[in-house]
Amino acid sequence: MSKRDYYEVLGVDRRADDGELKKAYRQLAMEHHPDRNPDDAVAEEKFKEASEAYAVLSDPEKRSQYDQYGHQAVGGGPGGFPGGQGFGDVGDMFNDLFGDLFGGAMGGRGRRAGRGQRGADLRYDYPIDLQDVLDGHDATLELAKTVACETCSGSGAKPGTQPERCGRCQGTGQAIFQQGLFRISRPCDDCRGEGSIVRDPCSGCRGSGRTEGTKTIKVPIPPGVENGMRLRVGGQGEAGISGGPAGDLYVVIHVRDHELFEREGPNVHLEVPIPFVQAALGAEVEVPTLDGKVMLRVPEGTQSGKMMRLRGKGLPAVGASGRGDQIVRIFVEVPTSLTERQRELLGEFADESGTEISPMARGFIDKLRDLFD
Repeated sequence: MSKRDYYEVLGVDRRADDGELKKAYRQLAMEHHPDRNPDDAVAEEKFKEASEAYAVLSDPEKRSQYDQYGHQAVGGGPGGFPGGQGFGDVGDMFNDLFGDLFGGAMGGRGRRAGRGQRGADLRYDYPIDLQDVLDGHDATLELAKTVACETCSGSGAKPGTQPERCGRCQGTGQAIFQQGLFRISRPCDDCRGEGSIVRDPCSGCRGSGRTEGTKTIKVPIPPGVENGMRLRVGGQGEAGISGGPAGDLYVVIHVRDHELFEREGPNVHLEVPIPFVQAALGAEVEVPTLDGKVMLRVPEGTQSGKMMRLRGKGLPAVGASGRGDQIVRIFVEVPTSLTERQRELLGEFADESGTEISPMARGFIDKLRDLFD
């Protein structure tokens, strides 16, 4: 049976470089891999054909011979692999190309050997006040979690002894066997993938290397933190199993609502009520801020809803210098109960003002006339 041209098999030009060859082979191998196409003889044959073509064209010397003399020059007879290449070598080639995608499952290449399992991450919900956002502080947290066993220092082995390297997997944690074209790896049954075996378990943790406990830590809360922000504290999660590394702690910030201020990024908003007399005549009014009280000059004729800005009286941003502003919204209060004298004075004011409508009111009435006329 005649063999297809290797360039045709991979679908590349004869001038294709190494990168183009590798990309073409990866696509074909992923599409026709036997694990993705079980009991599919056609797919398996296409996979073998692509592997054979790539094995030749990825080797500069073999490619040069193939370009000059064809299949016979590289030992590629019908149904065979070039140059006496066996199934194991093709599996190695596939592993080298796809180890990053399959995490070392195709033969265990690049897998981190050794015992121990990483501990789980922890979450701690931490409420703070708006003043804490301004100043920042050190939070003292008491965590109930698994900790490294003090008796064996987390090794899981009885004091005076050490875990032994697994004889079956030679410390790799992986048992490797051949299946068709490929070398397949799986966790070693003897050591459960840890690479070592504890012959004399620690009595304090029964060989796990950790126990239940509590730990008090300090976590710096930086100024400017936002609601929902997560602060990562490395190595403060659950202790690892059998000497593995600890997980991380994530502190989730919850900023409590303030009775006066409303936050908007680095700015804070505040509504300040003032009597209508002060709004009409102008005045200096006392306004609360996060730093304490300040005097704010309200100009004559201030209308309800006017926004005034106190620069630098807002909040900081994490890692940035300076602060936002405090936005003050003026709310003009109209008295709901008047004394006889107040009524008399307001009446005099109305007489003095005549029947003229204020400019703002006139503008509103004019708009209504334009709308309905």
